[in-house]
Amino acid sequence: KADWPVLTTSIAKKWLHDGGGLRDRGITRDLDWGIPAQFDGAPWQGMEGKVFYVWFDAPIEYISATAEWAEAHGKSESDWESWWRTEKGADNVRYVQFMGKDNVPFHTLSFPATLMGAGEDWKLVDYIKSFNYLNYDGGQFSTSQGRGVFMDQALEILPSDYWRWWLLSHAPENSDSEFTWENFQQGVNKDLADVLGNFVSRVTKFCRSKFGEVVPEGGSYGPAEEALIDALNQRIRAYEAHMDAIEIRKAASELRAIWVVGNEYLQEAAPWAAFKEDPERAAMIIRLALNLIRLYAVLSASFIPDASEAMLGAMQCEDRAWPDDIGAALEKLAPGHAFAVPEVLFAKISDEAREEWQARFAGGRNA
Repeated sequence: KADWPVLTTSIAKKWLHDGGGLRDRGITRDLDWGIPAQFDGAPWQGMEGKVFYVWFDAPIEYISATAEWAEAHGKSESDWESWWRTEKGADNVRYVQFMGKDNVPFHTLSFPATLMGAGEDWKLVDYIKSFNYLNYDGGQFSTSQGRGVFMDQALEILPSDYWRWWLLSHAPENSDSEFTWENFQQGVNKDLADVLGNFVSRVTKFCRSKFGEVVPEGGSYGPAEEALIDALNQRIRAYEAHMDAIEIRKAASELRAIWVVGNEYLQEAAPWAAFKEDPERAAMIIRLALNLIRLYAVLSASFIPDASEAMLGAMQCEDRAWPDDIGAALEKLAPGHAFAVPEVLFAKISDEAREEWQARFAGGRNA
């Protein structure tokens, strides 16, 4: 797998070649909970009190869960087998796994060996995207010590998009990443609030004050608008390439750059100044900017899905078509199309809130 991440292949090769090569490993554990290794009809004896090791058993559930889904929805066996059985169509499936690096050996070696050892036509994984570790503020996350913010706590503090953006834009792809509250605050405030949220707010509020809550008509593109379309085309094609390659941090960086392009255009075009002398040009700038909001909603859905829906809702548009033609995408909202000024997309994190959360989740208590 020459196209797999180095992190994935290096771990697999270490297990294959280091310490005398691949060794037999037990698939049972002596525990009082789990899936019993001795069961009615088992072709072996003497396994009482043993359970299957989770990383032998759990990956098989990827297949059985699909079968359960088909059964629960009244579908036939072929509906799930077409995803997993190569002789029934799974050769046309691209099967990608995402995981932390500690799970790589089980998915590069033991689970594929299980499938191949079955002697049946099971679909093998095509690509494994593995990640390094995410550390917490100079140390490790610890549930027992109450150190770190965990999912249920995180969602009590802020909506999921705040966390999705920071975690994806700092994904530990090439090395371990570290969560700090200062870095999180900076990412939310600068990227989400100042760049994207501020653009949406400025454009919609200005339009409401000068043209009402409809897309204004009038004016035509000039060199600045053509340059914007060219810049967006280059950026979006690069964004697509990073997404196709599952380069998450690079994709996030490119998406932010796409937001920045719109902000820079708005600042240079200055519709607030143009309105005084050339209202039609101001109308064209704002019409283009409103279409940019719809475009940003479509492009951002993978990273910040709730904000994406909020932007589309504000633009009163359900068109989620991917922008193959950037010029056409910036004309989706025609003159006269109604919109609404949305609520604040992203609230800034204050220093006081950051300090309170930092102290609350510093650890030193029993969770």
